[in-house]
Amino acid sequence: MPSLAEALLENPVWHALGGPHAAFADTRSTARARRYHPEVSVFSAAESVDDRSWTALGDLVGPSGMVALFRDRVPAPPAGWTEVFRARARQMISPTVDAAPAPPEVSTLGPGDVGDMLALIEAAQPGPFEVRTPELGRYVGVRRDGRLVAMAGERFRVPGATEISAVCTHETVRGEGWGRILTTEVARGIQARGDVAFLHVVTDNEPAATLYQAMGFTTRRVLDVVGAVRDD
Repeated sequence: MPSLAEALLENPVWHALGGPHAAFADTRSTARARRYHPEVSVFSAAESVDDRSWTALGDLVGPSGMVALFRDRVPAPPAGWTEVFRARARQMISPTVDAAPAPPEVSTLGPGDVGDMLALIEAAQPGPFEVRTPELGRYVGVRRDGRLVAMAGERFRVPGATEISAVCTHETVRGEGWGRILTTEVARGIQARGDVAFLHVVTDNEPAATLYQAMGFTTRRVLDVVGAVRDD
């Protein structure tokens, strides 16, 4: 994997909003602080995490606003902020994934499926997902008796690499292998356009990490996921 792409993955939200996802940025984003439009994603970013960047982030989110940062290292927020959550996530990449075509049960999801996608997210709780998140890339899913029971799609995209995200299944179909099938299908599309596929797994989710390792993903590093609220 090229060293430039590796550097971009250290701060994926920043480089996504400054590149392929610029159209999804909040219009109040600046040269020092960026965030997705709130209907697209909860995440914000700064090029660095010094006091000036925290000030710019505060100006961006406004009084009592929250930032959610996803990057290499996030120290404790400075005075004027309260940290509300912190997690660690493995960043896993795979230049090549088994790209066998998906079975016929898998279909591409579109705007008419958003309500069903949100219902599955509510049931499976894979992580942050907003009403416009599906606009970030391609999503695929499986229906059972008309109900969406599994899905996966694309989220952060930096030049040369795209993240697989929102991999989730309804409890009624767990154990059937749909997570692996859909992850492979999303990776196939990413690879077809010449990007590297990557994904994130919280460090205490060993079953998911083991699955992705079996698929050819390797951990390149562990990132911080931190939420903080302005004290106003």
